[in-house]
Amino acid sequence: MPVTKATDADFRQLLADNEKVVVKYYADWCGNCRLFSPKFKRLSETEQFQNIAFLDVNAETSPEARKLASVTTLPFFAIFKQGELVETVSASKEEAVVSLISNLN
Repeated sequence: MPVTKATDADFRQLLADNEKVVVKYYADWCGNCRLFSPKFKRLSETEQFQNIAFLDVNAETSPEARKLASVTTLPFFAIFKQGELVETVSASKEEAVVSLISNLN
């Protein structure tokens, strides 16, 4: 499933439309966020995570979406199940994010 760019305008609807969601919160100035983008895209295309929606949220321009996950640092990842926040991690390591996403399966 491709990574979807989400904003405050459509974030809650995307959570409602997808049972399992992983969100990457980023900012344009964040170097580690940019470095993680190709990894996040690759994870979204793996068969293991085909039933999970992957969202990219700019933490600076989407304050409501940021508040829902209590984002403190970037990059920041959150998983949602049936619209409810399940778990978060602030990490730049792919293994930490894979471990987080695996909690949705």
